[in-house]
Amino acid sequence: MKKNISQLTKSNSITMITAYDYPTAYIADQSGIDTILVGDSVGVTVLGYDSVSMVTMKDMIHHLSAVRRAVESALIIADMPIGSYKSPEIALKNAKRFMKYGADAIKMEGGQEIIKQVKILIKNQIPVCGHLGYLPQSGQQPSVIGKSLSSAQKLILDALCLQKAGAFMIVLELVPIELAKIITNMLHIPTIGIGAGPYCDGQVQVFHDIMGLSPKLYKHSKLYFKGNIALINAIKKYIKDVKNKKFPTIKNASNIDKKVVIQIKNWLKAKNLSKKASY
Repeated sequence: MKKNISQLTKSNSITMITAYDYPTAYIADQSGIDTILVGDSVGVTVLGYDSVSMVTMKDMIHHLSAVRRAVESALIIADMPIGSYKSPEIALKNAKRFMKYGADAIKMEGGQEIIKQVKILIKNQIPVCGHLGYLPQSGQQPSVIGKSLSSAQKLILDALCLQKAGAFMIVLELVPIELAKIITNMLHIPTIGIGAGPYCDGQVQVFHDIMGLSPKLYKHSKLYFKGNIALINAIKKYIKDVKNKKFPTIKNASNIDKKVVIQIKNWLKAKNLSKKASY
């Protein structure tokens, strides 16, 4: 059964993971994940871009569409890429495109500076998930946000503004544990943490990070499967089998009727092609 936003409550320990294609989205959905984020992290994680600032709406729609085809129950949230919500009008236009291609909600980075964008989307029945703390689209190197009084105050006010504007959930990325707990306790909408400690209402992780498919393990993540090692070893076995003529075997292919083989050989002889053919 398809999940809906009303099921994502503060008491449910919401689970979220990224997915950018059909296979990973299928795996995540079949595992029972609550929410799938089609993140703009696809740019660095899958497409090999230098940063998420290179991700376009075209990229996002392509990957969103693949995820949509795989998912039966999880709620799908699509990341609005950089430049796609620089004004309320542009935000509405692009958010509508995301909804058309299968998103159940959208996510935008920022606080008070994007409130007009949030409001116009809510007015048009497009659910919005906020994103505060470290903002990947800022172009800055990843760092913990909210360690000083002024930055903590800004995060708190941003979170309250997003809630008041109608956001149904807020991602807190690389926010100190204490501040994440304060914000979580203040809000009546759920918070989703990534590198923000255990006191948020849910957690989000990049699929490739926890599956061991990323080049390194990040502090905010946990390795649940050594994917790179497992896949490299599997491919090595495949290479060895092919080199040693152990794969494929006749069991991995199909046959035709022996009578048809004879007919083919006779045809080759009649066409004087038998010397050119090897059989």
